[in-house]
Order: sequence, then structure tokens, then C-alpha cells
Amino acid sequence: MPVINRIADFAPEMAAWRQDFHAHPELGFQEERTSGIVAALLQDWGIEVHRGIAGTGVVGVLRNGSSKRAVGLRADMDCLPMTERPDRPWRSTVEGRMHACGHDGHTAMLLGTAKYLAETKNFDGTVHFIFQPAEEGGGGGKVMVDQGLFDRFPCDQVFAIHNQPGLALGEATITAGPQLASADGVTITIQGLGGHAARPHGAIDPVLIGSHIVVALQSIVARRTDPLDSAVISICQFHAGSAGNVIPDNAMLNGTIRTLKPETREQMQVLIRQIAETTAAAHGGSAEVVFKHGYPPMVNHAEASERAAGAASKVLGTDRIRRNAPPAMGAEDFSYMLEKRPGCMIKLGQKAPDGRGAVPLHHPDYDFNDDAAPIGASIFAAIVEQELPRG
Repeated sequence: MPVINRIADFAPEMAAWRQDFHAHPELGFQEERTSGIVAALLQDWGIEVHRGIAGTGVVGVLRNGSSKRAVGLRADMDCLPMTERPDRPWRSTVEGRMHACGHDGHTAMLLGTAKYLAETKNFDGTVHFIFQPAEEGGGGGKVMVDQGLFDRFPCDQVFAIHNQPGLALGEATITAGPQLASADGVTITIQGLGGHAARPHGAIDPVLIGSHIVVALQSIVARRTDPLDSAVISICQFHAGSAGNVIPDNAMLNGTIRTLKPETREQMQVLIRQIAETTAAAHGGSAEVVFKHGYPPMVNHAEASERAAGAASKVLGTDRIRRNAPPAMGAEDFSYMLEKRPGCMIKLGQKAPDGRGAVPLHHPDYDFNDDAAPIGASIFAAIVEQELPRG
């Protein structure tokens, strides 16, 4: 795989940055140390730095030539609230905090791209290096957009790269259309009537009602959704009661809803409310349903995906790029940027033949494969040099 030679020279530096970020993970909107290091490095390379957008977000601006065209490259910086298991040299030094999704690698990858482009300037136009906070549930991408990201830093296209442990190192997926799902939350509060467990006929049992609701909700995907569409309803919390012989007054269900289409997203909410309320009423109780709207589906634009695949093929070769990968039901707040500007997310393989980089995302054994960073940086650079060609 022809990684750009100069970027290959940076590989030890990228690994060092990545491992340092890994050892010092920071939660969403708390990435003070990480964003400080990012800003300082960009400044050292002569890149114009803007801080404070979405709190801890950083945007580096690099101009060259006379073209008015601009490309945005995005990386996320935050960690997850979980504990790392393996005792690596760069193991998290913060208990209960871990880079388990590879954002440390994404940040290092984009830094390597910035260093290369600042040195070579083999493009005509403007590159915006977008270092985003709070992807893991905080919606940092939305906050950046809402705070005028593309008004302050106009981009004709915007691109991101996310590591993919299940894909071999040196391969990538670049597919147009919906690639990740919307992620909405649902909380159902069930009101019954408490009583003695030995006299259930004198009570209205919210635990029984909740159990019926959980089972009934699964019929939405099984029987109310087009089999060729994709949807997930997972109830992941059920809280009720304080003793083994007391029927409680109320119960609470909490879960997540994943869809790929806006119309399916709306249908899920209508049906969940209908089933919860009518099931509770049939048992003599009531149910209040509250939805928390999360990330919209992440939809790669067709032309931008085609352009990105062309650039990536110069690094990986055409046969190493999968163009028809099926969507996944995870979620990504890069979706907010793609709602405003054409672009795409590239999923970059990181599974080495020796097994490094194969552990799934959000797992306590996960680690980013540092060998993937020069590949990703080369793809980013190839996109910029292709989309902003020198005359």
C-alpha cells in the first residue's frame, strides 16, 4: 500500500501523539488537554488556529494559492466513560475513562495530515482541519454546526475517517447513502397502584405492565416495519420496586431506537407511544412516553463518496476499497455536518494479520492500531490534493 513517503516519516510521531492522548483520555466537552496539544502543534506548523467553537473544539485553517475552494477534514477527540482492561504502556491514567472508539487515533491521523500539508502545500485553496469534541453522545458535531462552523469556515466538501476493527488493515469502505443510523432515546414511565405482593388483585402491577410493553414493542420491527427496511428497538433498562414482597406504584423503561430513514424514525415513535399507552390502559394503568431525539442517520453523499474513493484508490488500490458495504445501526454525529455540506465518512480497516486492531469498538480491550494512522493521513492528503489541485 503506497502510503505517502513523507507521511510514513511521521509515523513514529503520530504513534507518540496517539498513545499520549490514549493515556490521558477526556470526556466530551472536557478535552482541554487534548485540544491544547492540537492547537499548539498546529501553530508550530504555521497553521492558523481557532479555538473555543463548541467549547473545546479546534479548527485549523491552512491556505495556499488563489483558489476560493475549500475542503474540511474532521476528527473527533473525546473518550468513553469506561475502564480499560489491558495493562499497556499507554494505558489510561484516568480511572473510568478510556479511548475505546479510536478517537485518539483519529486525532493523531488528522494531525499527521496537517503537518504534511503545511510542509508540502501541494494544493490550491483552503483546508479546514476540524477537531471536534463530544462525539460520544454529546452531539459536539451539532454544537459546532449550530455555532456557525460552516459560516466561519466555509467548506465545499467535508470528509471524515473512522477506524473499523472488523476490516483488514489497508482496506476501506466508501459507500454512498445511509451508512449509520439515527439514535433516539425513549423513556416510558408506567403508573400503577402499589400493594401487597400476596394480594395482587388489590393492586395494579406496573412490573407486569412493563413486561407486556417490552414484549409488545418487539412486534413493531417484526410485524409493523417493512422487512427490507432496518430498525432496532432495544429496551435496556427496567427499574421498579424496592422489596420482594411489595408491588410498586410505578416502573420505568429506558431504551434506544435506531433507524436509517426519516419516515421510519417517525413511524417508530408513533407506534411505541401507541403500544405503551394502550397496553398500560388495558391493564388498568397508564404510561407516559418521552423521546429524546439523538443523532440523525449519517448519509454519505454520492458524488463526494465517488471522489473520496478515487483519492483513496491512489493510496490503497481500487481492489482494496469496498463500495457497497451494508449500513450499520450505530450512530455518528458527523451526520450533522453531512446535513449541511456534501461529503462522506470513510471507514478504514485496522485489523492486522497478527490480530492487532481486531477488538471491537467500545470494548474494554480495544486499542487503535497505530499502523492505520499513516494510511488514513495519506488518504486525507490525497483527497485534498485531488479536490484542490494546483494549476
